[in-house]
Amino acid sequence: MKSPLADKRICVTGGAGFLGRRVVARLEERGCGRLYVARRSDYDLTRWEDVERMYRDAKPQVVIHLASVAGGILANLESPGRLFYENLIMGAQVIEGARLHSVEKLIQVGTACSYPKHAPVPLKEQDLWNGYPEESCAPYGIAKRALLVQAQAYRQQYGLNAVYLLLVNLYGPGDRFDLASSSVIPALIKKCVDAVERGDGAIEVWGTGSVMREFLYVDDGAEGIILAAENHDGREPVNLGSGREISIKELVYVIARETGFTGQIVWDATKPDGPPRRSLDLARAAQLLGFRAQTDFSDGLRRTIEWYRSTRGQAIEPQEG
Repeated sequence: MKSPLADKRICVTGGAGFLGRRVVARLEERGCGRLYVARRSDYDLTRWEDVERMYRDAKPQVVIHLASVAGGILANLESPGRLFYENLIMGAQVIEGARLHSVEKLIQVGTACSYPKHAPVPLKEQDLWNGYPEESCAPYGIAKRALLVQAQAYRQQYGLNAVYLLLVNLYGPGDRFDLASSSVIPALIKKCVDAVERGDGAIEVWGTGSVMREFLYVDDGAEGIILAAENHDGREPVNLGSGREISIKELVYVIARETGFTGQIVWDATKPDGPPRRSLDLARAAQLLGFRAQTDFSDGLRRTIEWYRSTRGQAIEPQEG
């Protein structure tokens, strides 16, 4: 069946980044030939004049806004102001531009970091406002949460068809393997692979390992985003995840085993763990999008490890806008 997006002019911000590349590739597989990839090197989306120029250049009917500034716990602790401001201003301006340029549909991607620290698990979309996010990622999470308010307000006042998605941590080939900015899976893979090659007897891991996380393979995340662009027109946010939760301690041992690291794992409990749990309720995604993650976690990890070994984390343009 022909995709309803096939004949649309589609602009993907952050389309040269980790997630964006997979979204663009899947759109191409669906026969979408009128794609415009808004690259960070061409458009600084924190500047209104660049946002306006992007809309004039792309003339989009559909916008998929993936550009963001993100990272692991270290990045959130070191740059909370930047993460708050740049994510908020990029999103606010892209949404305003969509209104001014009469875009037919906007997909705004949010984050599970927006959920309250102590919300009941699995996290349901209706619980998003029942508390404050975990402190280490709160500026980033609140900035993304604010864009849901804007999307819903613009739908109410201007009729903008803005769809909002909440994603858990992504992983997969093409991720960032810079310890200063990467999230937990690429950071652990890098530590273990590099330790094996250097013959190191130990690696250090932040926190206690007791917290639980859910991870989504990047190709599955891309598919969920495209399904939303094709099939969904609702105002309420929709979770995208894998439905599988794992403790950080178990994750470390799985990655150590898969990379061949047999040394000591040293836990630095003086460093923050982050949110205690982050597992999403996926009923709404199944019902409204027909979405279900397809990639087995072990298979996804092996592909990611193989990619890092073969490329050494060869630079891919960040998802930043």
